[in-house]
Amino acid sequence: QLLLMERKLQEVHPLLTLCGQIVENWQGNPIQKESLRVFFLVLQVTHYLDAGQVKSVKPCLKQLQQCIQTISTLHDDEILPSNPADLFHWLPKEHMCVLVYLVTVMHSMQAGYLEKAQKYTDKALMQLEKLKMLDCSPILSSFQVILLEHIIMCRLVTGHKATALQEISQVCQLCQQSPRLFSNHAAQLHTLLGLYCISVNCMDNAEAQFTTALRLTTHQELWAFIVTNLASVYIREGNRHQELYSLLERINPDHNFPVSSHCLRAAAFYIRGLFSFFQGRYNEAKRFLRETLKMSNAEDLNRLTACSLVLLGHIFYVLGNHRESNNMVVPAMQLASKIPDMSVQLWSSALLRDLNKACGNAMDAHEAAQMHQNFSQQLLQDHIEACSLPEHNLITWTDGPPPVQFQAQNGPTTSLASLL
Repeated sequence: QLLLMERKLQEVHPLLTLCGQIVENWQGNPIQKESLRVFFLVLQVTHYLDAGQVKSVKPCLKQLQQCIQTISTLHDDEILPSNPADLFHWLPKEHMCVLVYLVTVMHSMQAGYLEKAQKYTDKALMQLEKLKMLDCSPILSSFQVILLEHIIMCRLVTGHKATALQEISQVCQLCQQSPRLFSNHAAQLHTLLGLYCISVNCMDNAEAQFTTALRLTTHQELWAFIVTNLASVYIREGNRHQELYSLLERINPDHNFPVSSHCLRAAAFYIRGLFSFFQGRYNEAKRFLRETLKMSNAEDLNRLTACSLVLLGHIFYVLGNHRESNNMVVPAMQLASKIPDMSVQLWSSALLRDLNKACGNAMDAHEAAQMHQNFSQQLLQDHIEACSLPEHNLITWTDGPPPVQFQAQNGPTTSLASLL
């Protein structure tokens, strides 16, 4: 646990292997053995998720889920051991259940199984509400904040910005009640606000939020995640080349990548591909995107796969290679529908419409245009609803503790042009 907290990830793996053998060979009270096993498996799952290895973690996660089911069937009133050192019990059984839901949500989010993430978040939050009525343990508020942080990201992807914004406000309220919680989660809170700002096309506010988050974090993986998203803001603004070059140098996936996360490195290749695309350097963009695809396929990173496929499809469309473009866009659309990722669906349907038009397939072009219209309408309504909420004013908060109240404003203030 200490090595994970100190980010000494190279040393963690051999030690975890040894721990696994010791826990399996230990003979003792069944409930304690299962409790130790849950502790060990939580560390193992966390290690894989930290490393962005979504596929590799599946066997351990499955073991963990089976283990927690076993524990819930065992009774605490078994014969107590005579040695007091054997009484070590790292978490109450009810807290363990919530924690297993939490790591399952983290896994589903990284893998792009967003409906699954939603289902487990609902279960975990229900259990947390019950526990908080009887127990004021600070760890429960930490669990609640981490769950909300993950589900907020899911909402932004699935086109529920208004709900995401209300949940960001909920995190603010939880952090107002505990200075410790706020100091541990301030950077994440500003990062979430930055992601929300991108989704409603407030690029200046997004930049301010990400810059604030960078100032507040010392966590390497979070730093790399923020920098990658800030780079996407600069790419979309189109006139920030100097800042963009210096950022891209710091997250160069080809050499000296600053963190060991497979997922973040794949995302860095995608950002490079996006930048090359906007600069019209299509062969270079294809190289970066193929690298992203290779890495995301290796670890089942569905969202990165969908994004890379649709961008490759766009490149082939621009180059006039309609067949190859279609081969990319159709699976991108299928994957985006499965996640479901609203932005990629919007992008894919626009490309399918233009592709079918160019190939003279009037019926298919009409169908794709209808789909594009539907996604546009859904996103537009959600955009207007989110921007008219009083919580939308949170996007201007970049200093000090979270604001206590919000002044309602008159409707949306952001441009919808780039959204459509």
